[in-house]
Amino acid sequence: MPFVHAHIIDRQTGQPIEAKVHVLDAGGRPAFPAKAIRKVGPGLCGFYAADEFTVEVPSGYTTFTVERGTEYEPFETTVRVVFGSPNELTVPLRRWTHLPERGWYPGNTHIHYDEHEDRPDERLRLDPRVHDLHVTVVSILQRGDLPYAVNKYPVGLLTEFTSAHHVVDCGEENRHNKEAWEVGYGHVIFLRLVDPVLPISRGVLVDDSDPDYPPLCYACDEARRQGGLAIWCHNGTGMEAPVAAILGKLDAFNLFDPYWVNPKEFRIWYHLLNCGIHLPASTGSDWFICSNNRVYVQTGEVFTYESWLGGLQAGRTFITNGPALFIDVNGSRPGDTVFGRPGDQLETEVAWQSHYPVESVELVCNGQVVDSKAFPTGSQSGTWHVPLVAQEDGWLAARIFSRRRDSFYQPIFAHTSPVWLHVDCPSAAASRSAAFFVRSLDEAQDWVRGSGGFDNVRQQEEVVNLFDRAQAAYRQLL
Repeated sequence: MPFVHAHIIDRQTGQPIEAKVHVLDAGGRPAFPAKAIRKVGPGLCGFYAADEFTVEVPSGYTTFTVERGTEYEPFETTVRVVFGSPNELTVPLRRWTHLPERGWYPGNTHIHYDEHEDRPDERLRLDPRVHDLHVTVVSILQRGDLPYAVNKYPVGLLTEFTSAHHVVDCGEENRHNKEAWEVGYGHVIFLRLVDPVLPISRGVLVDDSDPDYPPLCYACDEARRQGGLAIWCHNGTGMEAPVAAILGKLDAFNLFDPYWVNPKEFRIWYHLLNCGIHLPASTGSDWFICSNNRVYVQTGEVFTYESWLGGLQAGRTFITNGPALFIDVNGSRPGDTVFGRPGDQLETEVAWQSHYPVESVELVCNGQVVDSKAFPTGSQSGTWHVPLVAQEDGWLAARIFSRRRDSFYQPIFAHTSPVWLHVDCPSAAASRSAAFFVRSLDEAQDWVRGSGGFDNVRQQEEVVNLFDRAQAAYRQLL
């Protein structure tokens, strides 16, 4: 059978680079090199290539689609493959943007490999480069005795996979479920750990007799005592998310892991922001890299893991599966606070750049869309100036959407972290959101008292008291 031998290079530098490849042979069938690492997740099936690959295909017209991360344009070509002739292909990938040159570096803060992965080292060497991530965080986890492949790694920096431009950290997903697939207290990701935080799971995730104790807040305290970061995941799912947030146990908030669903997924995060809780946006892909989700963090002139984590904690982030999105309010950026008085002018600028055309840009204030701009035929770049008048304390952020889909077949989105407003006028949204959490914590405590399983009364009382403290803090905002 004839074959095609291909080389992948950066079009600007001419240097060989890793990429994700989809090959469709003349019969319409996907083709793969025999020992290639396969792409995981929805969308176009494919494989990883470490700068070159050879694939056998029958004679005829074969289509190649080659991608690297989200800052390179996908390369597509059709080659006529002839038996007995040399079939050589050069793939020059062109950047449509270079955000690291502007001080913005992408990372994925939530990745696991399951028990079926039999080549985790090879996958982990390629993942950061194929997906063009400066920070890649894999996490150990526990559900019964399942031998998750990622659990082979020790927590901490994985030096064998780390380079100057690609940091690989092994963290932990610490979690609790009510039932096997029903989230209870919730799930939280820890970064920059020194030692595992035990127990990794509690309750039914361990076994039916394991207690629903300790709460996740205790685990967050231990992770931060080690110098680690705590990031709530799964869009705030879990009874303990509002507890950990109001009690200051969290550094950031993962949205859309593993993929975007609809704007309702922002609900918990918006309520927490309305309560004045500073929680920067982060994101990941959860099981493998099964989406283009990434969080961009502004670090300044020099990239290091420490500067990246510092930028994340400071709120200098936007999350995306492709587009670059920025917001500026009176010269302030995400993570900053604009001080003033009611009636002050707020000169707001939203800017975006995208390979896939976006169809709507929205400005969100205190959880509500206050202005929007539609592009029926799509927009790949633009700047939007929105004059606003300060009315009350709160926050401003920008988000964009599109029905266009990437090669994972996910719709295009991006969302900035908030710019904070302080104008000495309490927000009505804060009271409404606080009431939302007071009600949800009533329901949570009913479960703890009535259905939770504990080894003794002291354990149950500790969890109830923790939830009481959080509920009292929300009541102060009413």
